[in-house]
Amino acid sequence: MKILVIQQKMIGDVLVSSIICNNLRTAYPDAQIDYLVYTTTTPVLEGNNSIDNIITFEEKHRKSKKELLKLSLKIRAEKYDLLIDAYSKLESWIITLLSGAKRKISYKKPGRTFLYTDNVPFEAFPKTNLGLAIERRLSLLKPIDLNIEIDPLPKLFVTRQENNEAKALFEKHNVKNNRKTVMISLLGSDNFKTYPLEHMAKVVDTIADNRNINILFNYFPKQIVDAKIIFDKCKPETQQKIYFDLLAKDLRGFIAIMNQCNTIIGNDGGAINMAKALQKPSFIIFSPWIEKKIWATFEDGIHHLSVHLNDYMPELFISKSEKNLKKEALKLYTEFKPEFFKTKMDTFLLKNLSND
Repeated sequence: MKILVIQQKMIGDVLVSSIICNNLRTAYPDAQIDYLVYTTTTPVLEGNNSIDNIITFEEKHRKSKKELLKLSLKIRAEKYDLLIDAYSKLESWIITLLSGAKRKISYKKPGRTFLYTDNVPFEAFPKTNLGLAIERRLSLLKPIDLNIEIDPLPKLFVTRQENNEAKALFEKHNVKNNRKTVMISLLGSDNFKTYPLEHMAKVVDTIADNRNINILFNYFPKQIVDAKIIFDKCKPETQQKIYFDLLAKDLRGFIAIMNQCNTIIGNDGGAINMAKALQKPSFIIFSPWIEKKIWATFEDGIHHLSVHLNDYMPELFISKSEKNLKKEALKLYTEFKPEFFKTKMDTFLLKNLSND
C-alpha cells in the first residue's frame, strides 16, 4: 500500500499531523507512507521511522501554477492507494484532484466534497482533553477503521549526538546543573501572538521569584531587540538566573536544548508543540484571538495548563468574530494582566519543578 499525507502549514501543524503517519505505520507496517510538508518544517520529522519519504512543498509551488502542476503530476506518478489531506486548502485541493489516488480523505467542507471519497465532519468542539488540533487529525483515520490502539501523542526524536551537543552548550554557558531549567517561549510568530513585553517580564519575574532555577529564552536572532526589552524589564535578581545568549543555531539545536529543560512557559506556538512532543510540561499563554479549544492539547490541570483572557474577562468576547478579535488583539492583550494567572502558574511550577 502507498499512502500520502498532506499538511502544508507551520511547525506545530506538521508535528501534530505526524500522528496520522505514526498510527498508519502501526496499522500498516509494510506500507510506503509519504508526507507532504513545507520545506522549513522538515527538521521536526527527522528520525521518524513512520515516514518513508518527505515531499517538500516550496515557495515556487505557491507562486507558480506551472510548478504546482509539476509537483501534482510527480505525485500522480507515484500511484498512491490512499491520500489523507489534513491541510484542505487550495494547493492541496489541486494536488488531490490530480493525484489519481484510489481513496481520498479530508474534512467535510462546503464546495469541495466531490474531491474526496471520504469527507469527515470538521468538529467544532473537543470531546476530550486532547484538544481539537489532535482530535481533528485523528478523525481523518476513522474512515479506514484501523484495528489498533490509537496513539495521540506527537513525537520528536533526538539523537545522542544532538543531546551531547546541547549538554556541551549548557556547560559552555556555565548553566548550573543542580538547578531545574525553565524554557520561556518568549515571543510569538507575530505581534498578534506575542504577550505584551512588559507583561512577559512580570511573568519571568514570577517564575524566578524564590526559585533556584535556570531560565532560558527562546527567540530568533531577528527578535533580539524585543527579547532584550523583556530582559531589561526583569528584576536584577531575575536577570542573574537568565542565560540570555544560550541559543540554538537551528531548529534541531532548539529541540535538543528543549530536551535538556524541565518545562516550558509562554506564548503559544511551535516551541510549545515541540516541548509537548518531548513530553515536557507546558503552561501556555494564548493570544486573545486564538481559540484555546483547538491548541490547548493534553490539558490535564497538572502537566499541561493554559490561560486565555476569555477565562477571566468573558464579557470582552461576546458576539465577536475571530476576525474582529484579531483586529483588537493588541488592545485585548493589554487587559490580560499577569496577576490574573499568577496563582495558577505558581501551582504549575510547584508541581512540575519539585524533586518528588
